[in-house]
Amino acid sequence: MYNVLVADSISNEGLAPLLEAPHVNLTRKKVEEVENDLHTYDALLVRSATTVTEDLLAKMPNLKIVARAGVGVDNIDIEASTKRGVVVINAPNGNTISTAEHTFAMMASLFRHIPQGNASVKAREWNRSAFVGTELNRKHLGIIGFGRIGSELAKRAKAFNMSVHVYDPFLTSSRAEKLGVELLSLDELLAAADVITVHTPLTRETKGLLNHDTLAKTKKGVFLLNCARGGIIDEKALVHYLEIGHVQGAAIDVFEVEPPIDNPLLHFDQVITTPHLGASTKEAQLNVAEDVAHDVLRFLEGNPVSSSINLPTLSKEVFEKIQPFTSLTKQMGAILSQCMREPVQHISISYGGTVTDLETTYITRSLLSGFLTHRIDSPVNEVNASMIAKERGITFGEKTSEDTQGYSNMIDVTVTGEQRTFTITGTYIAGYGPRIVNIDSFDIDFYPEGHLLYIRHSDQPGVIGNVGKVLGDLRINIATMQVGRKQKGGEAIMMLTFDKLLNDSVIASLKQTSEIVTIQRIEL
Repeated sequence: MYNVLVADSISNEGLAPLLEAPHVNLTRKKVEEVENDLHTYDALLVRSATTVTEDLLAKMPNLKIVARAGVGVDNIDIEASTKRGVVVINAPNGNTISTAEHTFAMMASLFRHIPQGNASVKAREWNRSAFVGTELNRKHLGIIGFGRIGSELAKRAKAFNMSVHVYDPFLTSSRAEKLGVELLSLDELLAAADVITVHTPLTRETKGLLNHDTLAKTKKGVFLLNCARGGIIDEKALVHYLEIGHVQGAAIDVFEVEPPIDNPLLHFDQVITTPHLGASTKEAQLNVAEDVAHDVLRFLEGNPVSSSINLPTLSKEVFEKIQPFTSLTKQMGAILSQCMREPVQHISISYGGTVTDLETTYITRSLLSGFLTHRIDSPVNEVNASMIAKERGITFGEKTSEDTQGYSNMIDVTVTGEQRTFTITGTYIAGYGPRIVNIDSFDIDFYPEGHLLYIRHSDQPGVIGNVGKVLGDLRINIATMQVGRKQKGGEAIMMLTFDKLLNDSVIASLKQTSEIVTIQRIEL
């Protein structure tokens, strides 16, 4: 018998796979109600109410799997779970359709003034001329971010005879063609679209993506939708463009601060809102419960799961041997992703030296995890990274090499994009930790951690001094600096580390140095 604890509210219909299994004993109680029996449970099912902490995991030594009946896993300590050999699963696809449908419903309502018309009739008015709408037919839809939800939305838009334009810096042109959408730059999409909807993760790059400057590039009379994450559309900028009539209307399901009690967007009749309902359908709630219930049962019966968040259970000995290399490759993947800001088609990993004696499959997955984490709005790790890479049209492969350049182990990675390639080489040195020893064919030596700045520049006297002066004048302290070059007077690089994140104004000041070719912030 397997003991399963369901700590949050989940319907019996969703739990049916477990309730019907003769070898499962299911308990529906809060964690605090079974404090003395926590050590007996094999599986734990939660939604958002229960927080799975390291302390709770310590009280559940028999626990083998934690299941989140939903997409987000912010309430689960993934690292602590992995260290204890506890598999964490979620239901990443359960709300895809509900969010896509909600977005489309918001768009149709926005174009036809349905909420306003409804309110008018209920106020005993009959003012048909005040609510003359706009057809979706033959309009240009701009989708920013083309993951699962964006692609489902595109299918529905094409059924309404809309032209679909997409901006996604990580979508390849071949995949866009296969899906029947037009891949554009952000500026091209802003200029072309009659209605723009955002479906990206909220990151440093996407926060305020639609702001005072970018909204100025849109058509006069454009419609905007945000059913993704509050903050992708700068709300102050949106208010300004609504006031001057440049933005004709907006449909908002998510806000920078929720609930939006004093938000000025609520004062505009041409703005329609909902209280974060993208995933709130009966079907979505049932789907996520059924998905995790099936996966928990599969896992308890010794079968693979479909949506694991972390590593599968590993022996302590194997985990300890590969851990230094998985940490290294995850950082290498993150560096590659942030330096290669374009669609990627293939990732090649070459192993040399003592690392080839280990199970490199997990190490490769760790690199993919680090690479993809900066590109998609869902949890990525060693287990699901290969599946997500495939979904994004990215192929990958690994091989072994005799060349270790004098190091006991060596990991070389080449990322191939539509326009160029980018390379990185790393090694793990016992007693010193992970090191990056080559980046884009420049020999260098730095520790991959923290806030980094990667600068490519011409190899001329005074460049390093000019960079130091700019930063010194701004009272910014350089923690470390490493330099590299291929030949005297040619192109050279600097890799600087800092104690805090550098803001855009600092980067703009550095770009005034004429010898600098490119500057890239890297966050690890």
